[in-house]
Amino acid sequence: MKILVIDDDHLVLYTLTRILERNGYEVVTATDGRRAMAIFRDERPDVVITDLIMPEQEGIETIMMIRHERPEVGVIAISGGARSRNFDYLRMAGSLGAAEVIRKPFEAEELLSRLDRLRTASPTKTTG
Repeated sequence: MKILVIDDDHLVLYTLTRILERNGYEVVTATDGRRAMAIFRDERPDVVITDLIMPEQEGIETIMMIRHERPEVGVIAISGGARSRNFDYLRMAGSLGAAEVIRKPFEAEELLSRLDRLRTASPTKTTG
């Protein structure tokens, strides 16, 4: 299974990549939504894990674009800034098409469990 991970925090990006690769996933990365969409179109991932608050193009806009272009792709939204200006970004991400939402910080097991749930919900997806 190929996963696109999008996060502007390089430490988070590195950590998620290591966790996922150690668990048998193929990983491609981007540091903002604009770059991510180019990679999304070229690499055709099965799942996207995206931060919500990023420069250039935020995660909410990225989720909406993914839903428009390939609605079958599983999306996991992650964020540590979930209640900025009384606005729950994770809830919004869920309402706009993220299949799973996870508040940072989180444990590797939680992420892997959510990925497993996505894979189980979409048996037509390739695994690897």
